[in-house]
Amino acid sequence: MFSFSGQTDFSGRRFVWVNGPVIVGAGPSGLAVSACLKEQCIPFVVIEQADCIASLWQKRTYDRLKLHLPKKFCQLPKLPFPEEYPEYPTKKQFITYLENYAQKFDIKPQFNECVQSAKYDEACQLWRVVTVSTTGSTRSETEYICQMLVVATGENAEGVIPEIDGLQEFSGEVIHAKDYKSGEKYTGKKVLVVGCGNSGMELSLDLSNHNAKPSMVVRSSVHILPREIMGKSTFDLAMMLMKWLPLWLVDKLLLILTWFILGNTQNYGIKRPSLGPLQLKNHHGKTPVLDIGALEKIRSGEITVVPGIKTFNCNSVELVNGETLDIDSVILATGYCSNVPCWLQETELFAKNGFPKTPFPNGWKGKRGLYASGFTRRGLAGASADAVKIAQDIGKVWKEELNQKKKKVHTHRRCISTF
Repeated sequence: MFSFSGQTDFSGRRFVWVNGPVIVGAGPSGLAVSACLKEQCIPFVVIEQADCIASLWQKRTYDRLKLHLPKKFCQLPKLPFPEEYPEYPTKKQFITYLENYAQKFDIKPQFNECVQSAKYDEACQLWRVVTVSTTGSTRSETEYICQMLVVATGENAEGVIPEIDGLQEFSGEVIHAKDYKSGEKYTGKKVLVVGCGNSGMELSLDLSNHNAKPSMVVRSSVHILPREIMGKSTFDLAMMLMKWLPLWLVDKLLLILTWFILGNTQNYGIKRPSLGPLQLKNHHGKTPVLDIGALEKIRSGEITVVPGIKTFNCNSVELVNGETLDIDSVILATGYCSNVPCWLQETELFAKNGFPKTPFPNGWKGKRGLYASGFTRRGLAGASADAVKIAQDIGKVWKEELNQKKKKVHTHRRCISTF
């Protein structure tokens, strides 16, 4: 898979020279870059802190999860989804697709290696990536030395745990959405779901389907769109309209059609933002919710919409409107964040929030051989677009270096021949 040489110093740290880029992260973004490099016969090393590829999908997603967009918008470069897959593949099907993807392109990550730091050595003009691997009681360090570094840890590396007054005093179960699997164990329980994005909506739906009593906190405005309009994917329809119409007009049309299909969501305590769904996504990266049945449950009263939280008590929550709810469990569907600032010692490409400073579509490349894959806030399609551009750029640099080496060898041989 890759070409490297290594040695160990007196402290036990192993040093590895990588003849090609180091890719941090073996999720869809890292796999996509790897496959595109493999096609060009460029060696690389993939470092992954978990023990499997796509650990977010395999270990930190709920059982009923399906891709929210049609499969044609979610496939990675060089390999389409199998024809027999449904329009919206299940979590299990997507994981199988990724495993087949890694196998097809012979991608073999270095598993169980957590990156502690990555910094550019100005003196050597090389990247130094230090990892720690723990197997049982054995702890080992490796320092990868390379000319190019691809950050592919993604937008959703860590769950966001907000500071909410009194939450530590609550005596019931409190988990993040990443640890939720199924509503089966919550049957008959009163569950407060904090957050009303796609995860919050779908978890509330799943809880209701398992005869739990979910209350969903809707603190701010949110766009809810039907997943399909007249039998066509809403996202697909939007992409088609954007070829001919300005963004604001596409937003107007989508909201009119949504009103006819879903009605006025304000009637159920869910306000719409003043900015249209596509404009909001473009400017602020906030994704609209694609409804797959939760709104009907809200209409029927099986999911209760509540306003913001004032404070938690031992077995209840007080809301900003003065109402108090008795609850058994809390699920924090409060989103995810990038973990890049924790380990990457660089401030030119990445901002403090762990995302590239330069907006889409130009945030994939930094200086000194640094690249960012999967930070576009445009899902799997954005990660795939990044991967293609990154691999093309690395391929160009790789070929230039090979040509320079060939010229040096040729010149050297001519000198020997002349001598």
